[in-house]
Amino acid sequence: MRRGRTIGMAGLAYAVLALSFPAPATAADQVELGDVQQAIENVAKSAGVVGAIGEVYVDGKRKGRGTAGSRLLGGKGGRIPSGSRYRIASQTKLMEAAIILQLVGEGKLSLDDKLSDILPEMAEHDYVDRADEITVQQLIRHTSGIPDFMESGKFDVFDFTTVYKPIDLVKAARTVPRKGEPGEYLYSTTNYVLLGMMIEKVTGHDRATEFKRRLFTPLGMKHTYLATKVSDQIKGPHGHGYYPDDQGVPRDVDRLNATIGGQGVISTAADLSAFYRALNQGKLVSSDLQRQLPRPFPNLCGGTVSSASGSMPGINSITFSSTDGRLQFAVAATLKIDNEKAMAVGDAINKAAEAVLCPGR
Repeated sequence: MRRGRTIGMAGLAYAVLALSFPAPATAADQVELGDVQQAIENVAKSAGVVGAIGEVYVDGKRKGRGTAGSRLLGGKGGRIPSGSRYRIASQTKLMEAAIILQLVGEGKLSLDDKLSDILPEMAEHDYVDRADEITVQQLIRHTSGIPDFMESGKFDVFDFTTVYKPIDLVKAARTVPRKGEPGEYLYSTTNYVLLGMMIEKVTGHDRATEFKRRLFTPLGMKHTYLATKVSDQIKGPHGHGYYPDDQGVPRDVDRLNATIGGQGVISTAADLSAFYRALNQGKLVSSDLQRQLPRPFPNLCGGTVSSASGSMPGINSITFSSTDGRLQFAVAATLKIDNEKAMAVGDAINKAAEAVLCPGR
């Protein structure tokens, strides 16, 4: 199996965006919005984009949608239905963090618990350096200093056969030199692999069961599921993403090995809007615990809206949500380029959000 073609999963950004829209209203139609279709067409014009979709929701009701580009490479397959499923990549982390914080609220975990107390094998077998110092809070906030397992170079984008256990990913991270101390910010998916292992240890259930029981079912997210198979394809009509092989030729990555990384939630704009609406309205975790979510950073416009982004081979997605939970704008763009070369796509999605959520600015 070819090694060294690593998967670009960089991505969680729980951001405070400076977005300006009318003062809170009592009716959904009082919120002024820009042209969603035009905004999505602009995203699709970005280099490396195959297709793009987006939907905007106010108080749980869809108020606009857009689709541009094509479902398949080369303009084939027609446009992607705006309500299609897509991989949300690292937005999965925010859902996982919410579940961990629910367990904290239930007294089954503490933010100050040490990694070695919950998963003693991490220290006993030296799977994680300084496991007796790292806390649950640090894992949530990416301040554990644990390296990202993807930097080991041991995982192949086009590997659709090898089944990896979470501990395999942790062991791979151990081969990467530490770049930070506990307490220093260092984005690493390994943190969330470990949090996923904690969820299974504390609840006695697999992650997919807990995601469904705690989030998808109570929030009515009927079209959302956590992919767990070694070769998982998206259910129903959807856009295909592509990733360049060693010769630079885009190859279809509609199938992805969901055992690499665990950031495998597949969802829709409507379902994501339901999640962020509930999260920002305090229906999932208390306001005190909500402050423990991955740290915010400033972005565009004036006012306050949060966003979370996800990136993995063939996909770049961002969901914007007002802090009062009334307004959501979910966008996904399928790609044909390496994610590290797709920074302009994220910028285009941010501009689309500004055009939709801040009309006239």
